[in-house]
Amino acid sequence: MAKELKELTSRSENYSQWYNDLVIKADLAENSAVRGCMVIKPYGYAIWEKMQAELDRMFKETGHVNAYFPLFIPKSFLSKEADHVEGFAKECAVVTHYRLKNSSDGRGLIVDPEAKLEEELIVRPTSETIIWNTYKNWIQSYRDLPILVNQWANVVRWEMRTRLFLRTAEFLWQEGHTAHATEEEAVEESIKMMNVYADFAENFMGVPVVKGTKTANERFAGALETFCIEALMQDGKALQAGTSHFLGQNFAKAFDVTFLDKSNKLDYVWASSWGVSTRLMGALIMTHSDDNGLVLPPKLAPYQVVIVPIYKNEEQLTSITQKVNDIIAKLKSKGISVKYDSSDTKKPGWKFAEYELKGVPVRLAIGARDLENGTIEVARRDKLSKETVSLENIEDYIADLLDDIQHNIFQKALDFRTSVTREVNSYDEFKEEIEKGGFLLCHWDGTSETEEKIKEETKATIRCIPFDGDKTPGKCMVTGAPSTQRVIFARAY
Repeated sequence: MAKELKELTSRSENYSQWYNDLVIKADLAENSAVRGCMVIKPYGYAIWEKMQAELDRMFKETGHVNAYFPLFIPKSFLSKEADHVEGFAKECAVVTHYRLKNSSDGRGLIVDPEAKLEEELIVRPTSETIIWNTYKNWIQSYRDLPILVNQWANVVRWEMRTRLFLRTAEFLWQEGHTAHATEEEAVEESIKMMNVYADFAENFMGVPVVKGTKTANERFAGALETFCIEALMQDGKALQAGTSHFLGQNFAKAFDVTFLDKSNKLDYVWASSWGVSTRLMGALIMTHSDDNGLVLPPKLAPYQVVIVPIYKNEEQLTSITQKVNDIIAKLKSKGISVKYDSSDTKKPGWKFAEYELKGVPVRLAIGARDLENGTIEVARRDKLSKETVSLENIEDYIADLLDDIQHNIFQKALDFRTSVTREVNSYDEFKEEIEKGGFLLCHWDGTSETEEKIKEETKATIRCIPFDGDKTPGKCMVTGAPSTQRVIFARAY
């Protein structure tokens, strides 16, 4: 195991390779036989399940319910909303036939030309169209509103350049799709869900985020407004961690979804959609992890504590195990998840290295001498520190320690973001500073032309127009035209 850890590329040497190495060596995911798709391995999926469970709870607390809609979307549906089809057309996987047959030369299977579909089906890149076609049958009057539906699903967007979790042809996500009687309700819903995402990112993932709106160029295809949370990774690149879209009446008009309001007037329904994906796994890894492996926030770790016995013979193991069972019961009474690794196929040092690589927040080691002294060794992953503590009230000690780790990794990420966030006032300075990474706070004249020029020349994009940003008026760093506030520029994943 020590040799494997040495093969983990350091972040300073090659951040991209470090990330790929870590995803694979920590047993999170691997590339599959299908180009651009990944296999999420049990340990990686356990983290995703924790994310899912917390988000699902938060959705339901805000009145949402889960449903499921088809994987396949008729091509004609996608073309009904012009901006939407323009945004996704180049990423769509298309089903054209429904049957295979044996080739005449006996060399395998071929597509049966007689089995061509009357209308091609799109493998969903997102579900607005199929859902709004369905909502037409669910909505007649204001009494049927609001509809607050979420679905957990997979989607396909045909990416040419992929990276595990961050960008794959198929990925897992949730997508909320809500219908409302008024514009105000739909906007309120969009902002509410952005805040839910921010709460989850900061208080569960330990990832500080900036809340704001996207520019017109960066909005979701078919949206009137996109609200977002933006995170910053350790290499100074931004990552869009979640988006929530105010769709106006665009999809209702495309699919003729109308309702009778309280004054008996016919109107189109107002809509929102919002989603986060397994991309959050990439954010989690890149925000906290180090050259020794993963660093997981306790609230999302598959197990928060691992206990490793150190023994010379079976008699010692039996005594240690009896004590460990008592410790486990106490920890579980506090809601702490524990793994006891008493396997005899690996030495304690190997296990220590493995659980360090996998980012387990707390490791406990206990031997015969600890039994005599009533102590246990406690190692915390975030600081790579350890100490020997009394077993008395160990459950309270560990509970407080986990809270401290959760807080510490968030604060460390926030301090880093603060250290690489700076104001830039000229375009020449911007071109120099963008090479160093981080968030650059700049004045922009609000035009798509200037935004595109900056993107083309520097590969930097406006990550968001922050809600809590500097609202002091100024001049655009490129054109000198008036600017109402500073926006956040960065290079991004």
